[in-house]
Amino acid sequence: MAQTILIVDDDPVQRRLLEAAITRMGMTVMTAPGGGPALDLLFSPKGEQMALMLLDLVMPDIEGLEVLAKLRAANREIPVIVLTAKGGIDSAVEAMRAGASDFLVKPASPERIKVSIQNALKIGVLSNEVKQLKKRQANRLVFDDLIAKGPALRQVIRLGQRAAQSNIPILIEGESGVGKELIARAIQGSSERAGKPFVTVNCGAIPENLIESILFGHEKGSFTGASDKHLGKFQEADGGTLFLDEIGELRLDMQVKLLRALQEGEIDPIGAKRPAKVDVRIISATNRDLAELTREGNFREDLYYRLNVFPIFIPPLRERREDVPALTAHFIARFAAEEHKPVTGLTPDAMELLQSYAWPGNVRQLENTIFRAVVLCDSDSLDIGDFPQIANAMGVAQEHRKLAVSGGGQATTQAAARSASHALPAYGLSTTDAAGHMRKLEEIEAETIRLAISRYDGRMTEVARRLGIGRSTLYRKLKELGLEREGDALDEAAETVEDSERQKSADAA
Repeated sequence: MAQTILIVDDDPVQRRLLEAAITRMGMTVMTAPGGGPALDLLFSPKGEQMALMLLDLVMPDIEGLEVLAKLRAANREIPVIVLTAKGGIDSAVEAMRAGASDFLVKPASPERIKVSIQNALKIGVLSNEVKQLKKRQANRLVFDDLIAKGPALRQVIRLGQRAAQSNIPILIEGESGVGKELIARAIQGSSERAGKPFVTVNCGAIPENLIESILFGHEKGSFTGASDKHLGKFQEADGGTLFLDEIGELRLDMQVKLLRALQEGEIDPIGAKRPAKVDVRIISATNRDLAELTREGNFREDLYYRLNVFPIFIPPLRERREDVPALTAHFIARFAAEEHKPVTGLTPDAMELLQSYAWPGNVRQLENTIFRAVVLCDSDSLDIGDFPQIANAMGVAQEHRKLAVSGGGQATTQAAARSASHALPAYGLSTTDAAGHMRKLEEIEAETIRLAISRYDGRMTEVARRLGIGRSTLYRKLKELGLEREGDALDEAAETVEDSERQKSADAA
């Protein structure tokens, strides 16, 4: 997952020298012999791969400053480092004004080039984050700001773009962490209500005695403690969008009032003498099956049909694994810049691990996992060892333990167990399976016993003591859980090792 650097220089010798220096940094290189070919490459599909450009200032076809001007005119924000033999102050100022991130005089040392590239990439990432935050704050986030490489999410975006063309009520369904609010914000930012208020209400987090006041507002003195007039969320969102998150958690009596607000376009603040008109676009979201809740009588059928006019389902991350590499690259770049870490990517084995995992917490879990890995990483690439919890859940540790109980060649089972227990960091037990569902207690208990056997090298007395049970109880559980062969194998290995050590002691005597 190395980052791609574009080298633009009409001198083939300079191109080869720069390519060799940057390749040694672990980055992928593409080259262009002039400004024209560079622009053709940048505006082609391959241009999306470019993380940074090293640009010569003086070239026969199109000079570097003109290349910069064309990029900025097309709103291409790729970081650019200018290299030139003309090292005057005027040239540097002109290049920086044109949008260059740095200015280097040829011949630049590999160390200077490396530092310049790292700084430019970091600044580029942080600048993009600031722009995204500003767009989100201004309620102008659009679908082009989202990371969607696979067909599943592209279909979601196509539906969202169609929905944005009208004020039709939208119901976004999907598991927690898939990005329902981001889709809602992109719909708002792509509609005629862009820049207007976007008000979020988590229906499952509002205290029951405050739901009506928070949604519809209240007048001063309308109840004990109402010392001031309060505008509800509907009035705050007037002219914009009201995002009702976890709508399935809204209690039934409030569902009636919500239905009236949707049908009549007006609300009744607590203590008000007359209704208040509101112009609000409703986008609802839920991680529950509203149709099932409706059949069970826990959600009003008339409200369900009112909200479910334009449904959009966001697939979980495990069903769109093709989005994992792009999301991972985005999070690595972001957190590496924020935490001032030199991490630039991850190994192929680590990427395979991340793409194989089910991600029960979806994009939110992936984001937090990358954050933790970047903070703890001591190299420039994340590896399997930087994702201990994911590796454990995927059975990487279990494979090592299988080696521990099967043996091989002349290595003893106990030595294999010791190798497995130290080959990877200490892993926590996963309470969920690959589909994100809770595992059975007996499975977790069996894995706990396997882990203890591996950790304490098959010394069953120590295993029993550490687990807080008697040795006989441990053997009974091994039999009940179908692990007696593992226990027998480790006992035999332990006896073999003990016999060997006794024989060595006898020989020495």
